[in-house]
Amino acid sequence: MKEYDPDLLRRVQQTELSVLKDFIALCEGHGLTYFAFAGTGIGALRHKGFIPWDDDIDVGLPRADYEAFLRIAKEEYEDRYFVVNAEEEENFPLMTTRWCKRGTVFVEEPLKDIDCPLGVFLDIYAFDTLPDDDRALRRQARSAWLWSKLLILRSIPHPVLPVSGWKARVLQTACAAVHYGMRVFGVSKRWLYRKCRAASMLHLEAGTGRIGYLCDTNPYSHIIEIEELNPPLRLEFEGEMVCFPRCLRKMLENTYGDYMQLPPEEQRRNHCPFALQLEEDKSATTHA
Repeated sequence: MKEYDPDLLRRVQQTELSVLKDFIALCEGHGLTYFAFAGTGIGALRHKGFIPWDDDIDVGLPRADYEAFLRIAKEEYEDRYFVVNAEEEENFPLMTTRWCKRGTVFVEEPLKDIDCPLGVFLDIYAFDTLPDDDRALRRQARSAWLWSKLLILRSIPHPVLPVSGWKARVLQTACAAVHYGMRVFGVSKRWLYRKCRAASMLHLEAGTGRIGYLCDTNPYSHIIEIEELNPPLRLEFEGEMVCFPRCLRKMLENTYGDYMQLPPEEQRRNHCPFALQLEEDKSATTHA
């Protein structure tokens, strides 16, 4: 793991916390359902805040609330934040939205060659309606997951992979071949995004009992029963009370195992950036 200077990491965390506060104020002010999850949940349960070496915050909203958030954010917070997602920026290779603080720069190493604006951000996930039938869910998950990975590979020939050694070398070769193949045949980034969005929203009108985000490394990591959202589980995070799904602990166990146990130092991950500028730093972009 590339390491931050501790003071710099804390400044990044404090900037992200200010974004989270505005996000919560917007959601609560407009009656939008939101929830934090994943590593943010581990941080809340284990540390009552950020995982000490971590540098991001993950939040989700049901699709309708997500779309409402984007509309309101552009109307009411345009002076403080800008929205980055594949709908707004053709070159952005992910299916999440980043709500970025104006006056900042935060460019992760894998995204250093991506031509779009990037700042210190809140990572926002749209949770879509999933079918109650498990076979239908698996079909949807395979499709959304595949399109999301092709979208990444269209821009990034050598993505970060969850394996090492010879497996990583084989997969990196395959990834590069897919990347250059899509470039040669003129596969559109916008087309890949639209295919992934359609697969993710396949059951939008179904009115089923669960929602999820299917475009992560494991498409089944973030599935929530709708009844687990309200009333939410409220946990302290850096002095703020933040909403989480009531099934948070089960979700974390399924994804991380014993999440209350600190991982070995060599397994600790963050997004220490290739380029970083905080709002109060008026000089040129610095490299962490």
